[in-house]
Order: sequence, then structure tokens, then C-alpha cells
Amino acid sequence: MWQEYARHLYARIGTRLFENLRFDQIWDREGNGWPAGMACIDFVTNELHEDGWLVNQTRMWLASHWTVRNEFGWLPGQEEMYRHLIDGSRAANLLGWQWTVGAGTGKPYGFARWQVQRRASELCAGCALNKSCPIEEFPLEVALDHAPFEPLLTEDPDINATTGPILVERNRAADVVLLTVDSLGDADPALVANPDLPVVFAFNEEALRRLQLSSKRIYFYLETLQDLATRRDLNVYLGSPYQFAQDNAVAVTYAPVPSFAKFANLAEVHPFLWLRKPHSKSVRSFSSWRGKG
Repeated sequence: MWQEYARHLYARIGTRLFENLRFDQIWDREGNGWPAGMACIDFVTNELHEDGWLVNQTRMWLASHWTVRNEFGWLPGQEEMYRHLIDGSRAANLLGWQWTVGAGTGKPYGFARWQVQRRASELCAGCALNKSCPIEEFPLEVALDHAPFEPLLTEDPDINATTGPILVERNRAADVVLLTVDSLGDADPALVANPDLPVVFAFNEEALRRLQLSSKRIYFYLETLQDLATRRDLNVYLGSPYQFAQDNAVAVTYAPVPSFAKFANLAEVHPFLWLRKPHSKSVRSFSSWRGKG
């Protein structure tokens, strides 16, 4: 449900999720917030770089250590994490970092030795810094100033735009199903609705060049597509998915992300499979979103 909350927030406020939500996170210098030497940080960053997956607790450790402890800006930190996570959700990653560093709540999450000893004490036992741990104590509490008010956090004046289509929009007959990274698999609504059409996935060359995603994350996409190709007629291209949609009659599933607006001339647009339908009330916090208050 946290992932769904993040999707709702991203769908509603768009790229402004790259900015502080409710409180100004005070550190903005750039650099590496995960210096080597601490067994806990080395272990977790190795998991990130080698496996591309982390449990939520260690994601919070890394976000806090990067920002609250070492005072580097949260946006470069989340970008580094996003490059490597094979389950990398832009919405969830942005929101998770904001909440950890206090930009969403006003209270940063402090990372200290106690948390490591509680959940992975063997890391402390074998650490070269065991006798001089740099995170022995919690970081000093700081009071964050309120960020500029974002009215969309309290009310959505265009809930239909946030939600996307609730029925299939058919403009003409589709010749091919186009998959996107936001809906990649057998349950994709456009795929299910067109069982006899060939399927295409286009790696966005411009985005790959800009994001510099890790090879393991790209390989994860390829493995997913390879598996799908055992059941459907599937072709994979490198180029622009938006240009492909312009040049072909495609059926595609709506994605609640800002970049979906780049698509034009779509033959069919299928509704996104929300876990919970978006509402127009407050999304200032997870509890207010879930309680619709």
C-alpha cells in the first residue's frame, strides 16, 4: 500500500515529487554519502550494487546515512539508489527518501549503531570500526522549516486526469500491443485484451543514456521480456517508444507517470490497474491518504 500511496502522489503532483514536499531538507551539497569503512554500510551498498534489491529497513539506513548523517542532498542519493534497484519505482523511491530525510514529515529518520545491532549484530561484531563507531549515537535532532505550500497535497481538482481512463479508449483498430516499464507482464490490460496481436517493447534510448541504469536492472527487464516471449509474439527495439506509437497503431496501458503525456496518436488506451482508485482528498501523509481525510 505504501507503493500505491507513492503512485497516487506521483500521479497527482507529477515531477514536483522531485522537490521537498512539506519541509525543506536543509542539506544540498553533492558527493558520496556512503563512504567505505563501516561494515553495515559496506554490506548494504554491496547488496544494492550487486543484487539490486534491498529490504525497506536498509533502504532507510542508506537514505539517512547519506543525508541526515553525512549532509549530502537527498535528490542525488535517491538517483544513485534508483539506478541500481531492479524493482526501482520512481514514485516509491522519491517518496521513501523524502520521508526518511524529513522532507515529508519534518522529522528526519536517524540512523545509529543500535539499529544495526538489533537487526544484524554480526556486522558490528566484525567491523573494523567496532571500537570507534562513527554512528554510535543518534544524529542531533534538527527542526526543518516548512517548504512552500503545495495545494495538490490537500485536494485534487482534476481527479480524472490523475486516475487516467476508467474505460478502454478506442480511437481505431490496433495492430500491436506496446508494453511500457510501468506495466510489463502477462497481466498488462492491453496485452490481455488483445491476445492475438504481436507485442512490442521499446527501450527508450534517450532515457537510458540520461539515467545510466545499471546493467543488472536492464538485464532484469530483458529476462522478463524473454519469459513473456515464450507465450507471445514479442519484438524488442532500441529507440523511442513515443515515436513507435506515432508510427504504428498501438494498444497501450495507461501509466500514471508524467512521461505518459508524451504519447500521441494512440489506437487504444487501457486503464491502469490501480490497487485503490485515487481520490481527491488529502495525500499529505500515508494515514490521511488511506483514511481519505
